[in-house]
Amino acid sequence: MVTNSNKAGVPAPPHELHVWKFAESRAPEIEGLHSIIADRLDNNFQSQRNKRRRTTGHDDRVARKKFRKRSNGLGHAAKIDSMRKDENKVSRRVRRNVELKKNLPTGYGTSGDGTKRLRTHVWHAKRFKMEKLWGFYIPLGLHGRGRGSRALLKKLKNGVLVHDASYYSAIQLEGPQETLISVLRSVLVPSPSACCEETLHDVLVGNVFGTAMLHDSRNPSFPPVAPVTYMWRPMQQISTNVEELSREVSGEEQNIDNTAFIHQLWLWIHAASFKEAYDSLSSACEKNTEGTCSAHCVSREGQLAKLELIGPKVFQLLHKTLQPAKLNSENSWHVKKCSAHEHEDTVEYENASIFENGHQISSSAVLSLVVKDPRNLTKKGGVVVSDGKNLGMLGNEDQSKEQHVSSIPKHKADFEKKCGDLWDAIKVVDPPVEESVLCADKHHLRKEFFCLGQKGSGSQNATIDQIYTRSCPVLLLKNENFEDSVTRCSLILPLSWVKAFWITFVSNGAHAIGLREKHWVACEIGLPYFPLDFPDCNAYSDFMEMEAATVNHKAMLVPPSKRQPKVPIPPPWDCVLYNSGKKVSKAGNIEADALGTQDEKSDDMEKNFASEKSHDRISDCQGTPFEGVVARTSSMLNDFLNNISGNRLLFPSIPGQENCLHKFMRNKDFLKQDIALSEMKLGKTPCFVRVLLRAFKEGVFEQGAVVCAPLATDIRLWTASSENNDEQLQITQSSVMSYFMQSPSGKWELQIPEDQALSSHRLPIGFVTTGFVRGSKKAMAGAICEASLLSRLREEQWKAVPVRRRRKEIYVLVRNMRSTAYRLACATIVLEQQEQDANFM
Repeated sequence: MVTNSNKAGVPAPPHELHVWKFAESRAPEIEGLHSIIADRLDNNFQSQRNKRRRTTGHDDRVARKKFRKRSNGLGHAAKIDSMRKDENKVSRRVRRNVELKKNLPTGYGTSGDGTKRLRTHVWHAKRFKMEKLWGFYIPLGLHGRGRGSRALLKKLKNGVLVHDASYYSAIQLEGPQETLISVLRSVLVPSPSACCEETLHDVLVGNVFGTAMLHDSRNPSFPPVAPVTYMWRPMQQISTNVEELSREVSGEEQNIDNTAFIHQLWLWIHAASFKEAYDSLSSACEKNTEGTCSAHCVSREGQLAKLELIGPKVFQLLHKTLQPAKLNSENSWHVKKCSAHEHEDTVEYENASIFENGHQISSSAVLSLVVKDPRNLTKKGGVVVSDGKNLGMLGNEDQSKEQHVSSIPKHKADFEKKCGDLWDAIKVVDPPVEESVLCADKHHLRKEFFCLGQKGSGSQNATIDQIYTRSCPVLLLKNENFEDSVTRCSLILPLSWVKAFWITFVSNGAHAIGLREKHWVACEIGLPYFPLDFPDCNAYSDFMEMEAATVNHKAMLVPPSKRQPKVPIPPPWDCVLYNSGKKVSKAGNIEADALGTQDEKSDDMEKNFASEKSHDRISDCQGTPFEGVVARTSSMLNDFLNNISGNRLLFPSIPGQENCLHKFMRNKDFLKQDIALSEMKLGKTPCFVRVLLRAFKEGVFEQGAVVCAPLATDIRLWTASSENNDEQLQITQSSVMSYFMQSPSGKWELQIPEDQALSSHRLPIGFVTTGFVRGSKKAMAGAICEASLLSRLREEQWKAVPVRRRRKEIYVLVRNMRSTAYRLACATIVLEQQEQDANFM
């Protein structure tokens, strides 16, 4: 503290103190103190070993023989420069850190073995268990034993779940519209041309997207590849590109006319079947090429990303995080109240009209938006930091709004040129501003607010805006909603922008999930999950082969005395087909079914014997390939029932009328008709359908459980209202081990027990592909069952009860592979509730 120098006798202290002069004047005193301390320590000034502290524990010079100083405190640019100068002097930790922080416009980061990393890999690797699947490091789920489903279901009902689905990739088809429709007709089931005229028009103009099963046209059997989501480029964007080309060409009318007929189409495919799907589409494009009207197949892998949002508060999250900077005119049909009277770019009005009324958006709609950088949003009323300037921080909000509105016409052309469009394969959207630059801008704004900084940062912001962009074009897809289901949306954006949106969503309350949690959500909603619910695809057999290898490896680490019984992985689907011509009689003997002829049974025996020879070299971790067709549409199921001349009990639809199962169920004379008593001939290619299982009273159905056909006495055992129904249908422990036996060739076969155990033996009609989610109040499992056997069960159950007691559900028995108890379940056929089952998670 400086004293007052005006007082008499009190000299003012010096403003500066020279340390060296002070030390020279006190030199004798310091030398005397040093000599006293030296005598006490015997001239040993080293610190005692028992009093040392690890103050240099961060430095690795002691542990390493060769000194190598870490470059702590270096910035991102400085680390890159140091790596280029001498890579041998930079540690692996620094090189890995720099590599993971890269945000290239396109392409995935890869590890040493070529495995691709998502842009959110660092965020997931700190919190999730990562696993190598389909060429990616994919977050499997939270660490632990796979629990936590109860808490997840609560967040599903009351919050928002977000999943990074960037392992999905897009394949782009280019060509004339008629040629593209012909290509899709040859590989998709159902094809877009099978829709009604109104739906087909909305799909072709890019207003809605469609879902279908992609098939391989190269194989004569036409096997399915994977479910796909397809969308067309909006017509207005195509016309805009034609106008730009006409201005550049300036006179070449022939090229302009040919370009005007070129359309673009995206098909989103899972990474497990991407290569197979690309080869199938490329072959289909070559076959459908006629003269100059050719179609081209282009891969968009590594350019686009996909984020999935699930939950009732999806649009509330989008309202808080997305500020539309531009709303394309082709979106006006989705939201009718989206026309502003004052200014087209009023951010608050556009945001309220789109996301606040999000539940009014039609299902399968596609919204094309250009949104501002979500990281620029503040916590106070969604104020946006735009172009390096805060519009609501300096206090004069009215003046800032007027300046913002007046600057709109000036920057509109530059803005549209800067953002580009997702559909342009040649143009690359600029990456977002780096996080360090945003932090520096916010810090500079705070200093300006307190009048501590220096003004004149406009040139720096202009330089940054030339390299990066503060707006991003996105596509918002609202998936189809069924009754009692949650809202599901997909956000398609450039790959370089994934991390910016991901951090914003998670910071605003979204709960991140992995593959395991995504499977739980699909089971809770009742949607099929790829690839587990698609046994007819090659991706299913590949995934099951990896799972079988993992299970066998874990079993080898356990002592033989404590190992669990070995079960078939994947389930033996051919056992359902081989035993479809037999049944267990009331007396407990295996007898030939009256609905099948001797010739058909001999053909089945020969086919089974031939299949045994063809699969003699199957390894232990490999199962029998799936033989049959899974009906994903009602038309496929109707065709199958018509080919086998079967009754209409499975899908009772009349041509020209809607399916009304209730009318047939209450009709007393329906089963007395001749068509109902006709013989059901088993087709050469069996047909399976997906069913939803619910436990009648109790029971938990695991993945891989066998679905069996019950007898009338089995149903009475559970449905009887008497008190002496505590007896459960069970098989012996030895029968559990011998129900499916593995031959030396590796094939699993169904074993018929002896007479003493035959009374409790039930033949399989299908298998559970998705087990119960623990903690769910409406526990539901997904299974794949044979269609003709389900129809036969419904006929038997309807005949055994009065008309008033008939049910739409079909009673089946479910037994887990390692369990001895059967549980009664009610099976609901999905295709009886909806026309197609092509939607997937």
